[in-house]
Amino acid sequence: MPKMKTKSSAKKRFKLTGSGKIKRKHAFKSHILTKKSTKRKRALTHSTLVHKSDMNSIKEQLVLK
Repeated sequence: MPKMKTKSSAKKRFKLTGSGKIKRKHAFKSHILTKKSTKRKRALTHSTLVHKSDMNSIKEQLVLK
């Protein structure tokens, strides 16, 4: 049986932490930044974890299951 390919888009967007959780970046930080407050942009800079309800689908895309 052939190997399962990972989704290239998911590969670029998510990283695995040491404990097995999945890290992601915040959306809305790429353009149209002039109307957003500095506080809001600074908050969007930090990465966060994927919600547990989305974990299974992302793991499937990254072929971790």
